Amino acid sequence: MPSFFASTAKGLVEALEIELKNLGFEKTEKVAGGVFFETNWEGCYRANLQSRLATRILKPILDFNAYQGDELYYNLMKHDFTKYIHPNQTIKVEASLTDCSIRDQRFLAMRTKDAIVDQFREKFDVRPDVNTFNPDLKIYIRAHRDQYSVAIDTSGESLFMRGYRKEAGDAPMKENLAAGLLMLAEWDQKSPVVDPTCGSGTILIEAAMMAMKIAPGSSRRQFGFERLIGFQQEAWDRVLDEAASQEIAELPFKFYGYDIDRPVLRMAKENAKRAGVDHVVEFNFESVATLTPPVEKGLLVANPPYGARLGDEENLRDVYRDIGFTLKHRFKGWDAWILSGNKDLILDMKLKSTRKHFVFNGPIECRFLKYSMF
Repeated sequence: MPSFFASTAKGLVEALEIELKNLGFEKTEKVAGGVFFETNWEGCYRANLQSRLATRILKPILDFNAYQGDELYYNLMKHDFTKYIHPNQTIKVEASLTDCSIRDQRFLAMRTKDAIVDQFREKFDVRPDVNTFNPDLKIYIRAHRDQYSVAIDTSGESLFMRGYRKEAGDAPMKENLAAGLLMLAEWDQKSPVVDPTCGSGTILIEAAMMAMKIAPGSSRRQFGFERLIGFQQEAWDRVLDEAASQEIAELPFKFYGYDIDRPVLRMAKENAKRAGVDHVVEFNFESVATLTPPVEKGLLVANPPYGARLGDEENLRDVYRDIGFTLKHRFKGWDAWILSGNKDLILDMKLKSTRKHFVFNGPIECRFLKYSMF
């Protein structure tokens, strides 16, 4: 069984496996929801710091069958949870189950918590407190058809929370999805990227960080593994030094974002500044209807609104028509990738896609479509 598990958004599993292999993790296994990979704890630190697509990195610790609460409890008691944290630290249990004899998710979480704190009470005569907001140790227990899997979290906050985005507009795209789209588009990381509906700038900021080889976790305050007993500070310092040595200060090209929402553009500029890429990303107030290419050749990636709210769809038809017209008449020779969660609106572009990926933007199933503008 591989040692660690990287979870990700639906539609990005294959791209995540490629990324992990590029990071040097050779033994990988794709499953629904993510990728198992073998490494040591220093490799776990590196995966947390360097993976742009993972949502979090888990350490699987236990697998067993159980059909009632007592069986669950005694199987959990076989594993020593006291080796991960001190008794004065805090815990949180996240539980989920499907098609199990135990049917109450809250009971599963409570019984798991009982087994863990009872271990501490027996060993130290003190039990760790529960902290639902910012625990030192987060335990995940998942069950399907009475088969239970337990893992501890090594990431802390979700890895898509890079730390640079303090503000965002409505329905912002998660950072790891933005990076995943660039990978699915097979962008070479050596050419300009244009986003005609850039919002708070996530796609362009992620592209700039990729091109400058800035580790996606470099702006985070802390990772979950730093709170665990056995945390190896010297190994973590090596991982940080290695990442810092790979960074590129300047690029021979830039990234270009456009939007018609001035407050959101101000957010985008602040986000780019916090990410350390504001000198290579330009944000401008302009409609997609009047947009012209800022450079001779590059990649266009866009996530236009989907019209999720009642009545929005009709108002957005002109936006999609403008995107189609602009691509067809002004971006000849470019490849364009459009993410859309509305298959009807995408038809208003009146363009034929040449490739397609299915990904989820939060709960919304989307099509990520390539248009080659010959």
